[in-house]
Amino acid sequence: MTTGRYRAGVAPEDTGVPKAALAPSDETFKALLNHGGHPEAEVEKNPCRLRLMAVHAHPDDESSKGAGTMARYVDEGAEVTVVTCTGGERGDILNPRLKDDPEANADLSAVRHREMDRAREILGINQVWLGYVDSGLPEGDPLPALPDGCFALIDPEEAARPLVKLVRELRPHVMLTYDENGGYPHPDHIHSHRISMLAYELAADPSYMPELGEPWAVAKIYYQLLFPPAQMIAYARYMRKHGLDNPFEAQMEYFEGLDQRPITTRVNVSRYLDVRDAALLAHATQVDPDGFFFAVSNEIKREAWPTEDFQLRHSRIGVTLPESDLFEGIRQ
Repeated sequence: MTTGRYRAGVAPEDTGVPKAALAPSDETFKALLNHGGHPEAEVEKNPCRLRLMAVHAHPDDESSKGAGTMARYVDEGAEVTVVTCTGGERGDILNPRLKDDPEANADLSAVRHREMDRAREILGINQVWLGYVDSGLPEGDPLPALPDGCFALIDPEEAARPLVKLVRELRPHVMLTYDENGGYPHPDHIHSHRISMLAYELAADPSYMPELGEPWAVAKIYYQLLFPPAQMIAYARYMRKHGLDNPFEAQMEYFEGLDQRPITTRVNVSRYLDVRDAALLAHATQVDPDGFFFAVSNEIKREAWPTEDFQLRHSRIGVTLPESDLFEGIRQ
C-alpha cells in the first residue's frame, strides 16, 4: 500500500476556529493506513467516470448527511449511488403538519419509499434498498430489547454480504458511511457503520465468497460528519459579528463542550444548498420545515461554513491531508 504525505488541517477563513480543531491527529492518520494485510484486488487508477457509494440507515439520511456533496458530484458527471439499509418502517412522523395524515399513519413505510423516490430524483442519484427492517430507536430506562428480525440484530458479516455484492457490482472508488457511533447512537446507524467497514474490506478480498462477484478494492472510505462543533461555532461567530440572532444560542455551551472529530476533507457545496434542502423536504414525514435543519439561512451557511465535512477513515492510495475533494488522488 502506498502512503501519502500528512499535513495539518486548515480552518476556514474568518471563523476563528482553531486549526487544531480541524487537524487529523497523528493517531488518526496512522489509523487511515492501518490494514489487515490480506490479498486485495488492485485499486483502479485514472477511471473514465468517478463512482461514489454512500451507505445510509434509513430513507431521509441521504438528504440530511452529505446531500450537497452528492449533488455536486452528480453535476460533475460522477455516478453516485445511495444504499439504504432499511425502509424506516419503525420511524415516527416528525413533521407536526403531518401528524394526523391518514395515509402516513396507515402505511408509513410506503409513504417513505415514495419520499425516497422524490429525493433520489432531486439529487440525481441512483438508489438501492438492502431490504432490512428498521430496528427503531429504543427509549426508556432500562432500554427495551430490540425487536426480533430487525437490522441491528443481524450478524454483521451476514448483513454485509448484500453490500459486498453491490460494491463488487457497482465498483465505487469512494465509500461514505457513519462513524463508529453511527453519527448518533441509533442502532441502525451503528450497524450501517459495521457493515460498511466490513464490505470495504471483504469486497477486496478474492478469497471471500467469490460467488458475490469479482473482487473490488474501494480506494477510500470516509465518515460523514453532521454538524461538527466547529461548524456551529462558526455560525455563532458570524451571526454575532453581523448582529444577527443565533437560533442555537441556548445550545452553544453544549456545542462548545463537544469533542471535535478530525475533519480531513471539506467539500464546498455552496452552489448545492438549495438542492440539498429540496431533497430533505421531499421526506415530508421526517422533516419539519421550521425545524433544526433550516434554522440558519443558506446565505449565512455560504459565508460562514460552505462545506460538508468528512473524516477519511482508510485509504488504499496515497493521501495528502487536508483534502477538498473526496476523489483526490483518484481523478485523472
